[in-house]
Amino acid sequence: MEKVALVTGASSGIGLDTAFKLLEKGFKVYGAARHTDQIKPIEAKGGKALYLDLTDSASIQNCVKAVIEAEGRLDVLVNNAGYGLGGAIENIPVEDAKKQFEVNVFGLAEITRAVLPVMRAQRSGRIINISSVAGRFSSPFLGWYHATKYSVEALSDALRLEVKSFGIDVVVIEPGMIKTPWGKIAADHMRKFSEDSAYSDNAKKVADFYEKNYSESGHISSPAVISNAIVKACTKRRPKARYLAGKNAKAMVFLKKLLNDRLYDKAVQVIFRFK
Repeated sequence: MEKVALVTGASSGIGLDTAFKLLEKGFKVYGAARHTDQIKPIEAKGGKALYLDLTDSASIQNCVKAVIEAEGRLDVLVNNAGYGLGGAIENIPVEDAKKQFEVNVFGLAEITRAVLPVMRAQRSGRIINISSVAGRFSSPFLGWYHATKYSVEALSDALRLEVKSFGIDVVVIEPGMIKTPWGKIAADHMRKFSEDSAYSDNAKKVADFYEKNYSESGHISSPAVISNAIVKACTKRRPKARYLAGKNAKAMVFLKKLLNDRLYDKAVQVIFRFK
């Protein structure tokens, strides 16, 4: 039987590459995003394009309903959609912080809730949540983003235990530094929200660090590294609960485990050249 997969955030980068690779593996793939014109390449390869706005409950329900009505089942949900919001915790408007949670956490949770009834009825299914190494440690001027990824980690751990008896697997993918627009976007936000504030000097240093490291391909991994990990999580008979992948992912998580909080803070200050 041909397996059915729904991939959110499928308009570019990791999501688009994942959709292509699942199609190659024989999945029937539905790619979902706000900009449906950008997911037409999925249709060109035999998949389907769907509109999805994770801040809109009706959009989420309509997206899942379209898949279920067309296929009668759903085997894999890849929760890839999300974005990074940079800036000092004090400086970012609360409404912007709430929107970050709406997309990265509550949208992810709502679409997951929408697919669970059909997966429970099937007694099978797999939910792949794209978290980040940012869900395993925190760094300055990305506090709200880290908070969303910590939330994804916690929700995934709880959900994995809740749905295991129904034959549903929950897997977390934790990318390290990946060649996507994420770093440039986060850096622009840091400068925007911290300009002319008490945090401007250090925020600029962190923004410059991310912009430099995410623009030099020698320092970061291709999105293919993550899409390969996602496909592995989708196809293995017994997937791991977590997959760390991408440049420096394992090293960064290991460093946080190795150092106590005081030493970790010192290391971060040295990396970003804080005074």
